[in-house]
Amino acid sequence: MARLLTLLLFVLFLLALLISGEIVAGHNGVEEELSEDASNSKDGKGNLKPSQCAGECERRCSRTHHKKPCLFFCNKCCAKCLCVPPGYYGNKETCPCYNNWKNKKGGPKCP
Repeated sequence: MARLLTLLLFVLFLLALLISGEIVAGHNGVEEELSEDASNSKDGKGNLKPSQCAGECERRCSRTHHKKPCLFFCNKCCAKCLCVPPGYYGNKETCPCYNNWKNKKGGPKCP
């Protein structure tokens, strides 16, 4: 009886995580269709127009709890690199300029 109750609680916990959006099966934080905005040109810059940065950064930062700094640095990086990686996090390898720009401490500058 105790095992059945434990199993039921575990299943309810997983269901709660799924509903809250913490786990999305098959997505891993990446949109299904990759953005065409990220290109690997010789200079590492993408093919976004500066006017498209705000919308792409809004998408990129839409799931973070630190939205204001995310938008600030994403827009700064997009203005320089003309590229925003697909998805909500990671995937920076699709945008070398965005990926390789570091802060003073050597950490990533772009979200």
